[in-house]
Amino acid sequence: MFGRGPKWQVEAYDKTGKTPVIKASICNGEKVAGFKDQATGKFEEIMFIRTDADLREFLHRYGVKEDEIRKEW
Repeated sequence: MFGRGPKWQVEAYDKTGKTPVIKASICNGEKVAGFKDQATGKFEEIMFIRTDADLREFLHRYGVKEDEIRKEW
């Protein structure tokens, strides 16, 4: 099936207790996508973001809209 792109199953996360976050390094520009626990502030790393395709995969896999994700430095 050409042109349809990869199919990812949407995985659930606790939308009431966790916030989607991209942590980016000021020094080297490395980015990691994950979820920050709203109660404890603990960050759970999910995947490295090297390309726009990686970001799209994270957003799609967890059903997150781009405007819902926070960036932290």
